[in-house]
Amino acid sequence: MDIRGIGYLGFESPNISAWRTYGPEVLGLAVAPSPEDEPESLYLRMDDRRYRFAFQPGPIDKLAYIGWECVNRIAFEKAVKKLEDAGIAVEHGTDDLRARRAVRDVVRFKDPVGYQYELFYGQKGEPDSFIPGRRHGGFNTHGRGFGHVVVITPEYGPELDDFLINIMGFQWYGSGAGKGKTGFYRAGLNNLTSHDIGYGHAPGRMGVQHMGLLTGDLRDVGETWDIVNKRGIPVQMTLGQHTQDPHFSFYHFSPSGFAVEVIAETHPWPGDPFELNAERLSYWGHELVGPILGTTVRTPEELL
Repeated sequence: MDIRGIGYLGFESPNISAWRTYGPEVLGLAVAPSPEDEPESLYLRMDDRRYRFAFQPGPIDKLAYIGWECVNRIAFEKAVKKLEDAGIAVEHGTDDLRARRAVRDVVRFKDPVGYQYELFYGQKGEPDSFIPGRRHGGFNTHGRGFGHVVVITPEYGPELDDFLINIMGFQWYGSGAGKGKTGFYRAGLNNLTSHDIGYGHAPGRMGVQHMGLLTGDLRDVGETWDIVNKRGIPVQMTLGQHTQDPHFSFYHFSPSGFAVEVIAETHPWPGDPFELNAERLSYWGHELVGPILGTTVRTPEELL
């Protein structure tokens, strides 16, 4: 499939009011207009797209959907046919759903774990329109999507690899340097970064573990680090530099209970001509000072 990356994420949350300040004042995101019939929802921008994150009210914090971006109509139609030929139940978007997602077309289907996927093309946007919520150098979304997300799966069988690689057309990045079974994948057309999505195995558990936002430069990471510490926001992992990709970053917990990794690339990603098997997660830093799984990781019965 000709997929560039993740175009948007949708969440349910009882903590939307906290995101209204946390998004702009901590992360540097901008508040976008919500649909007229969603006065309690929150849409957040990180670039010139209409939005990148949508929060609807819900009883618990959870990831509601992952929106994968096809490059154009032809690629979208071929991808939908591939899904249907593979026997995957595909729900075609209505006019209302297309309007809410601000896209030309969209379909919905689920991965083998049960996470709600969406596939779309033609998301609305306005050039040179993004104004960050605070002083900020902007986010690096060009050619790769919003960043990355890591989710937890209660079981990790071969059907997940088959779905992601053979049907979705993702590239396999590797298992990472962490303990336990984890897999990282990137969209077929994303050659600018190591992964768009990761699946971590935790028996009997499910949910979003963290999302990663790529900022414009090191200053953006440093200023966000200062804001997080001054506000007493819980940190998951301290400042550090990964061994397997050029990420200088830290992790802290959002108002929803999942972690957010704030990243600056120290140099262009060199690609992966062979699968790495790193001795350790990071060259330096990234001390784990909080739980590795936040409160959004629950039993499947709570989330599905």
